[in-house]
Amino acid sequence: TDWVTLVSLLLPAAATAVYKQWIPNTNFETGSNWDKGRVPCASDVVHFEKNKVVSVFVRSPHALTDMYLPLNGELVLASGAGFTAFDGSWDPGCDSGATVRFADVEHHAWFDPTLWQAVSPGRELEPGGRIFSVDEERVPCHYDDVIFQPETSFRVNVDSSRRVIHLRSISLMGQELSSPEAWASYLRGPSAPLQFHGNGTLQVTGTSCPDKSGCACGNTPDGHRICTALLGASGRQCPVPACRSPLQPLGHCCRVCGATISLDFTRDFDLQKYRDRLVQALLSQPKYAGVRMAISKVHKARTFLGVIPRSSTPFIQIVLIDDEVGAQTGTAAEQMAADIMEDIAQHGEALGISSGEMEVATGSTFSGQAESHALSRITVEIVLGLLFGLLLLGGILFLYRKANLR
Repeated sequence: TDWVTLVSLLLPAAATAVYKQWIPNTNFETGSNWDKGRVPCASDVVHFEKNKVVSVFVRSPHALTDMYLPLNGELVLASGAGFTAFDGSWDPGCDSGATVRFADVEHHAWFDPTLWQAVSPGRELEPGGRIFSVDEERVPCHYDDVIFQPETSFRVNVDSSRRVIHLRSISLMGQELSSPEAWASYLRGPSAPLQFHGNGTLQVTGTSCPDKSGCACGNTPDGHRICTALLGASGRQCPVPACRSPLQPLGHCCRVCGATISLDFTRDFDLQKYRDRLVQALLSQPKYAGVRMAISKVHKARTFLGVIPRSSTPFIQIVLIDDEVGAQTGTAAEQMAADIMEDIAQHGEALGISSGEMEVATGSTFSGQAESHALSRITVEIVLGLLFGLLLLGGILFLYRKANLR
């Protein structure tokens, strides 16, 4: 089937906006925010730690026996919400009279990918499964829109290796802030210091990615924070891949089985259109029902003779993984990667793709061949690097001896 004809008959391109929504909250009515795992009831004593900073949203009225407040914090009351003293009357299901403490929320980190979820432009959760992001891109990128859900409070640690964390916009308390001026005004208000803490500073730019070939996420400087948070949530160890020569995609914390494709592109390349092309013409096919794909622009450091850093070059990375098991692990992803490479051979110039390189790691014997090829390439780079170092050292010794002779 001709891809160009097929794509023209399918759905139009999806919207390009990327929205990432913060998951935790510090709401009074969220049971997991309390050490007893439940919302305080009338005969309970509510206890906020004296030195813990909090912002707490209260949706409804509550009767309480007693409440200890922090030295620095706020209670944000919805319409009709509030607190009254318990009059001692019988309250069904609330006869414990316990002290219920608000949980410590200081550990909720901006660069923890498990605390974010992708949402569509209409603010609905993205359908799960087929498209995924490498771990660095699960956290908001430079040109993303960030959403804190309406009628929720939160506290997030923005510790970063960068002084400034750039974003396109931030929505909180039902208000979208999409200009530097609006964000600066919000930061001067009373709530911002209670909601954001740490050494990083969030900066709203109001600008979208200006390049149709896509923009790199920009989270690489904090990649170590992202992987530490992710692996901390899963027991601090990557799962052992089923294949013998797993791949390490850029921006991903753990190695994977399947296939990666690296694309060099021209100024005619359009990342969003090409992503839609792959989704509609390949990923939607029944034979690829178990394949998941990530595609984005990334930067890879180039070196001279494998040793001396030279420059950083952008390219398009496609990561394909599947749900195959045993000897078939990665084989569906490998077949889809081969189809992509064949299409590039036929239509690459028209798509703005100048070249492509495929790497595969499956449960089959092919993975062993891929591993040996990669190993031989690395060995050659090491040998060339050592030779260059010896030549450089020899030149220095020659010049030194020549100077002594004079």
